[in-house]
Amino acid sequence: MRQLKTLSAAICAAACLTTPIWAGGETLSNPEAKVYFANLVDGATVTSPVTVVFGLSGMGVAPAGTEKENTGHHHLLIDRPRLGEGEDGADELSNGIISDEHHLHFGGGQTEAVVELTPGTHTLQLVLGDLGHVPHSTPIVSDVINITVSE
Repeated sequence: MRQLKTLSAAICAAACLTTPIWAGGETLSNPEAKVYFANLVDGATVTSPVTVVFGLSGMGVAPAGTEKENTGHHHLLIDRPRLGEGEDGADELSNGIISDEHHLHFGGGQTEAVVELTPGTHTLQLVLGDLGHVPHSTPIVSDVINITVSE
């Protein structure tokens, strides 16, 4: 029995060291939830304006300010580090996502957007925010994709 407890503790410790620890706001998320780009893939070449369709499974979409379990609204991060990384990374995980040209909010419950992007390579990431624009605990984020906007 003692060996089993020691083995369990070792497995737990190893998992903690290899699994990223995400912070987030106070609003719980469905651990099965996923947000993704429904119409774009990594490496795609597109023209501007770019239509971005937000995919979501395991949770629902509700406008900002709506307090309803297992819901949130979309944010599109453009040309910036992955959520939680960079200069403001820790702040945005616990205090909310700012709104500027690199952080687009879709607090009306929108599920797609048309975005003007300059020619060249751009990074995109989707993040689901809770009623107050704070990522859930555990954050629901897409992979970061690279797209090229042709002239």
